[in-house]
Amino acid sequence: MNQPVHGLTARPSIGRIDLTWQARSYTPLVDHFAVYASPDRTFQTETLIGKTIYGTFRHDNLGPARQTWYYRIVTVDAAGERSRPSAVLRASSVESVAIGGRPVAVIGTFDRKSLELALAPGGYNEFLTRFPSGVDYTQGVSTPAADWPYLHPGPADKWAGSKAHTFSFRFRLDTAPAADLALAVWLIDTHATTPGKLVVACNGNAVTEAALEKGATKGSTQGDATVPGSPLRPSIVEVPLPRGVLVAGENVLTLAKPEGSWHAYDAVGVFAP
Repeated sequence: MNQPVHGLTARPSIGRIDLTWQARSYTPLVDHFAVYASPDRTFQTETLIGKTIYGTFRHDNLGPARQTWYYRIVTVDAAGERSRPSAVLRASSVESVAIGGRPVAVIGTFDRKSLELALAPGGYNEFLTRFPSGVDYTQGVSTPAADWPYLHPGPADKWAGSKAHTFSFRFRLDTAPAADLALAVWLIDTHATTPGKLVVACNGNAVTEAALEKGATKGSTQGDATVPGSPLRPSIVEVPLPRGVLVAGENVLTLAKPEGSWHAYDAVGVFAP
């Protein structure tokens, strides 16, 4: 007889919830695990959100706002026999700071589109002509449509000179912050095989290095991830900006791409959480 799984746990992040569990026995032979989710504990609107042969499952595409879901797993054996559902697990995704925070300095619109940015949606071949020395954007002076390109190339991109490019974002603070701020980098897509990493610094101080998720390699020519059936694979990078690296007056935030291929921006912003 099929045994229900146990140890169902969740690891939430922005726009997704990762589930893990353990199977009590693989006798009879397990064909798959069926993953059910519901927005209510009673499971009156239960939905089969996926099947897997592994003890893990990612519930993604939840969007930047916080969402709460209830989960249970059913074991299905090779004969189609189903176990009792697992115990119900309640989990919530993490809300983006771009939703709940106060904007301090922002480039673009957080809308899953790159269309308001320079060269979008497909003018990447003009990058070296327009931005031969990288990007230097000043809040209140520069404009997204002219001064912040939608694609950030890396050394793997021959069309951008096969070299690293740094994007600088200058913004002013009236006073040094009393608490940490947060950086939100929303992407509509990344390269499918070599997305590389984003190296963040502020005023010459290292902040973090964030490995980028693999995308669909479509964001170089398509700029709207909200279109039904869009192949784009948006992702979000959000990191703290420690108050110790910020100063009253001008601050210079740098986003460097020392390895890999391009990523496609949706918007970039500094927020007070």
